[in-house]
Amino acid sequence: MSTPKRYTVTAALPYANGPLHIGHLAGAYIAADIYTRYLRQQGNDVIFVCGSDEHGAAITIKAKKENTTPKAIVDKYHAIIRKSFEDFGIAFDIYHRTSEQIHYDTSQDFFRILNDKNAFEIIESEQYYDAEAKQFLADRYILGTCPTCANENAYGDQCEKCGSSLSPTDLINPRSTLTNSTPILKTTKHWFLKLNEQQHDIETWLETKKYIWKNHVYGQCKSWLNEGLKPRAMTRDLDWGIPVPQEIEGSEGKVLYVWLDAPIGYISATKQLFLEKAQQENIFSYNQREFVDVSADDWKKYWQSEDTTLVHFIGKDNIVFHCITFPAILKAHENFILPDNVPANEFMNLEGDKISTSRNWAVWLHEYLQELPGKEDELRYCLIANMPENKDAEFTWQDFQNRVNSELAANIGNFVNRVAVLMHKFYDGDIPTTTSNEQEEVLNAITNLRDTIHVSISKFKFKDALSTAMSISSLGNKYLADNEPWKLIKTDEQRTKIVMQNALFICKTLKEVLMPLLPNTAQKIENQFAGFNGKIKPAQILFEKITDEQVALQIDKLNKSKIVQAPTNTDDSTGISPSFIPIKSEITYDDFAKLDIRTGRILEAEKVPKADKLLKLLVDIGVEQRVIVSGIAAHFQADEIIGQEVSVLVNLAPRKLKGIESNGMILMAEDVNGKLYFVKADGVQAGNVIR
Repeated sequence: MSTPKRYTVTAALPYANGPLHIGHLAGAYIAADIYTRYLRQQGNDVIFVCGSDEHGAAITIKAKKENTTPKAIVDKYHAIIRKSFEDFGIAFDIYHRTSEQIHYDTSQDFFRILNDKNAFEIIESEQYYDAEAKQFLADRYILGTCPTCANENAYGDQCEKCGSSLSPTDLINPRSTLTNSTPILKTTKHWFLKLNEQQHDIETWLETKKYIWKNHVYGQCKSWLNEGLKPRAMTRDLDWGIPVPQEIEGSEGKVLYVWLDAPIGYISATKQLFLEKAQQENIFSYNQREFVDVSADDWKKYWQSEDTTLVHFIGKDNIVFHCITFPAILKAHENFILPDNVPANEFMNLEGDKISTSRNWAVWLHEYLQELPGKEDELRYCLIANMPENKDAEFTWQDFQNRVNSELAANIGNFVNRVAVLMHKFYDGDIPTTTSNEQEEVLNAITNLRDTIHVSISKFKFKDALSTAMSISSLGNKYLADNEPWKLIKTDEQRTKIVMQNALFICKTLKEVLMPLLPNTAQKIENQFAGFNGKIKPAQILFEKITDEQVALQIDKLNKSKIVQAPTNTDDSTGISPSFIPIKSEITYDDFAKLDIRTGRILEAEKVPKADKLLKLLVDIGVEQRVIVSGIAAHFQADEIIGQEVSVLVNLAPRKLKGIESNGMILMAEDVNGKLYFVKADGVQAGNVIR
């Protein structure tokens, strides 16, 4: 093991205006968690910090849409996000939030120091103003056509389609998101960071990362620098955010730009962590590690000491802010280290389409944890195996099922189970002893694979590390098959002991290498074999197979999210408004015309055997009767829905569920509590077309 080093690892602050989805996990958080766990395993001094990003225009926009306050929005989603991270097992030392006072103080101190060091220039300019709403429009309050790719829904700061950095005045045909009116230009003033004056220093520093950083990270930064850095506004005209310090002239009505205060959130979270540890408190921290002889000022070692390595884990949409803007802020302050690496991942797509929160096209983490409880590592495995390390990747439920069943269960699960079964069969769970010092080729091979995994993780090649870990269990399965200890025990008891000891060594190595990659699985192996130092427990199944029904229900759920809109009125039975469910992106009439939706009536209904959530329905759609399998058994009894009027998507491709061919989809509305309602046209005979 190498000499321990000090590391500060950060993961992008998730924006507290919605829950987490698998794209977030694949983009930053699983990679950061693997790397942090690995560093700790090697004996390094590591802190892992994150928190909710709770300022910015997008949150105020959501609050206006939901007729509530920005504080209510961030409180709601901070709780959801934090719990999802905890339940999934991301091992932060602290998960903080940018609405805490310590963050306000830290951010304002940064602004004061940068202002005193002449890092800003105050520029008076014309900014878009919504005359109807009577307010200046922050970048995210403005939509328009991107001058680079012609995307008609580009924001005033960035086009999310082509990635171009924009200013609001760059947009063609700008419009206010508040009133949909055309904004006017009105004079205002803001504090601009003099990025242009740091061009040379940033270029020189970036050049030292040319052969260290990922190509797409270095390339995106180089492209920005080639265009020439320009001053960037670090304040906004908003009433939600961290105020510009009031003692600074002209600060009234101004708040810090979210991309100034959000990265500082890493620093304020670190301050809070050591403040808690110095006071022996645990308010925000939930990774229960020992911190010995801690001072509240110890945060400085992790941000200001040159022997600390700083690593930012982010998605590719945040590259420029973490590789140019934030380093420029730190350099201007002069007392902070710069990132050693920013191993940004690209995007994870879903079932052939981009993940979209506005279209509800996502696998939400909190829903996954509820619907597939105890399967955290199954999802983690699939997201690592498909991790978008250098190019966009894709998650599909069919691939999820195949990988869990054919790789996790059939490889790792099978090997660990076989070893445990044989240890009980031969030795009643006791570890055999032998005086043999026989060195076998398989042990050297396993050790070499373990070392390869360490190198891969240290180089942020997590897919390679996982693949190599699978090779260890594959070798273990082959070793058992080649030596056949179930036969060998009859003729050579001493040799059988050696074989089983070697098998235990492989299990122990597998546990070790899986600890950063699949921590829950590693812990189960540790428990199964009593820490490889006691009586082995009876064999247990590591991975249950994913059923066709589970996959079908998830795909059905996604497909329904494309077709069925949530009701916009308040459900009188609950008093809860479902209006937080975002409206999907605009489609053309031709898109809608492809859907053949007709009225129908349920003629017969029965439970599908061995499928708790499925009903087999015979539905009259006018021109014919159709068999449709629907996942509504948890909501309705079969006998109570016979005669029910329904709406049916009749031109959906047939699909087999539990061996039954389903020809269509019953459309349902779902409230915020998950309760289903039939979408129907009362009194209309079956077969009428819904237009």
